[in-house]
Amino acid sequence: MRYEAKKFRSFETELDGISKRTMEEHYKLYQGYVNKANEILDKLAALDKDPAKANPTYSEIRALKVELTRALGGVKNHEIYFDHLGGLGGKPEGALLTLIERDFGSFEEWQKDLKATGIAARGWAWTAYDWDTGRLFNYIGDEQNTYPVWNCTPLVALDVFEHAYFIDFGTNKGGYIDAFFRNLDWRAVAKRAEAFGIFTHAKV
Repeated sequence: MRYEAKKFRSFETELDGISKRTMEEHYKLYQGYVNKANEILDKLAALDKDPAKANPTYSEIRALKVELTRALGGVKNHEIYFDHLGGLGGKPEGALLTLIERDFGSFEEWQKDLKATGIAARGWAWTAYDWDTGRLFNYIGDEQNTYPVWNCTPLVALDVFEHAYFIDFGTNKGGYIDAFFRNLDWRAVAKRAEAFGIFTHAKV
């Protein structure tokens, strides 16, 4: 099992308010997560899996598997993030807009809620579909590996670590989130929802 750094259309597009330098530096971090995930997987493959050597306070298998979750979170979170940048922002259309309006009352309320969630978050904010309730919700994750809810599929991933905005916005996280909205590619979000069968499940 190996991971590879993917290419994204958002790096070939001039983004509104998010500089090329920020995107290039951001991509290096993503590549680092890919490399570390593969390094950890190699170490796990060679590791002696003797249960007598495992320990929840400290053991090599614990350290590797905990840090693997952080590396893989860094890979997968960034892949969603980069994939849906490079659009024209605005409102989505069709089933996606219907779903957002159903679960948040209006598109504007969704946007307001996600911006507040992102400002309150230390690392990530996600709009995700909960398969148990059949509804969208905006969740906080403070680290790459602290996605908080089981059986949810993230559709919008908002990176609010300082590396995502500090070059362009300094401490103005809210200004960066506004730029994120202006560059959101709703077609990519809708495509992800369709691929998982969310619209069918949500009956919209």
